[in-house]
Amino acid sequence: MFQIIFRKFGNRIQAKDDLLSGLTVALALVPEAVAFAIIAGVSPLIGLYAAFMVCLLTAVLGGRPGMISGATGALAVIMVSLVLLGNERGEALGLGSEMGTQYLFAAVILMGVIQIGCGVLKLGRFVRLIPQPVMFGFVNGLAIVIFEAQFPMFTESPTTPGSAWLVGNDLQLMIGLIALTMAIIFLLPKITTQFPSSLAAIGTVSLVVIGLDLDTLVVRDMASIGGELPSLVSFSIPLNWDTLVFIAPFSFILAAVGLIESLMTLTLIDELTETRGNSTRECLGQGVANVATGFFGGMGGCAMIGQSIINIRSGGRGRLSGISAGLFLLAFILFASSLIEKIPLAALTGVMFMVVIGTFEWSSFRILRKIPKTDAFVLILVSGITVVTHNLALAVISGVIVSALGFAWKSAHHIHRESETLKDGAKVYHLSGPLFFGSVTDFNLGFNPADDPDCVVIDMKDSRVWDHSGLEALHKLGERYLNAGKKLKVQHISRNCQELLRKAGSMVDIAVLPDDPNYQVAQIKLPEESADAS
Repeated sequence: MFQIIFRKFGNRIQAKDDLLSGLTVALALVPEAVAFAIIAGVSPLIGLYAAFMVCLLTAVLGGRPGMISGATGALAVIMVSLVLLGNERGEALGLGSEMGTQYLFAAVILMGVIQIGCGVLKLGRFVRLIPQPVMFGFVNGLAIVIFEAQFPMFTESPTTPGSAWLVGNDLQLMIGLIALTMAIIFLLPKITTQFPSSLAAIGTVSLVVIGLDLDTLVVRDMASIGGELPSLVSFSIPLNWDTLVFIAPFSFILAAVGLIESLMTLTLIDELTETRGNSTRECLGQGVANVATGFFGGMGGCAMIGQSIINIRSGGRGRLSGISAGLFLLAFILFASSLIEKIPLAALTGVMFMVVIGTFEWSSFRILRKIPKTDAFVLILVSGITVVTHNLALAVISGVIVSALGFAWKSAHHIHRESETLKDGAKVYHLSGPLFFGSVTDFNLGFNPADDPDCVVIDMKDSRVWDHSGLEALHKLGERYLNAGKKLKVQHISRNCQELLRKAGSMVDIAVLPDDPNYQVAQIKLPEESADAS
């Protein structure tokens, strides 16, 4: 039996590392899942069920071995409004004022279906288009968010908003235990790497607190984690068109945020492990996990960067690490809740502080003055939006848009021309640089049909037409020269562009040469005609 498991998930050493790392991650998942469930306004068990199911299913079906998924704050923030509005809607329909959770479960199911659709369409591949400054800003902002999420642990009641801060001996004890946890995590790998330092730190600090009977906050002070196996939800809300219209906007936002956070985490883990995950499979895995979670009463989830880094740093590289984390978490819920509830929050907080230190791209401070100003602005922008809004999708999309606009602006200034007059009196413009929507204005300003000779040639050997705007600019330039009673010829243009210009009845005379390029322009549409190109 064990030999089959080892052959499936790796050698014995890797299996041991995965199991121990999974135990560490499971312990770290408990307070996070409870906290995020409370943020969303639902029972802590709903967060724990989501953490168990999403973690287990994505470990089996996802595209990135070693990556940990579960209930996350990014999704919980969105779910707050859904639960509140769902309660109001349930009360208005006479179903009761506690129907928000059922609308949440339905939204999570639809969220999973949307993510499966994204996987089928292979939309996950577009994560490759995310620039490095956006990636740096993402991890820096997320590190700050994880850091801020630990602040409630320094209050008298971590689950009560506005609770008083710890003071005096209580605060000193909390800080001392956190420092001990961080010291063990930092120093133990220098002595041995045979045992996960995070797990050793949690165990040591727990034994110190229990052995010395120290009065400090423990997991039980957040909520009881004891429960039963999750059961299939019996929906009381009407599953009709009106419900679909109500939950659909939330589901689309949840799906987008979940996939962006998961795919960004996948990219980060790829860099840490120098391996490559499968983004399409990850989309499918996340979708299936959320559909199942919704049916069995969980709040849904996505990849968790903090726990994923804990897993990788603790030696968990295979699927067995995520599978064991999910199963250990289920075991905590069913059998070991009384023991887990005694773990000091200081130990788990210290682990998360070390995650923050390991997640933040400290090198970004060093390179900030060395990289282009646009990239530096994008890095700071993405970090700022992440910290202020906690909306990772908004932060990443904003960063990509600004990066794209910056690239387009720079490329628009790279269109150049040189001219020469041939012996036969014809004038040749040698064009260089990309011809696209950002550069067509400069392109048009460089020609004067009234002053040019009767025959003008545009040589595009060192230029490329990138989009429909570039083709349209050539088409209109041909009309300008025709209206002036002159002839415009274009040479060294791709065969694809030649065909599209001819179909559109362009006034440009195209010279077909043996060394014409063979690149294509995607989805071009010219007057009175359209064509698609791959």
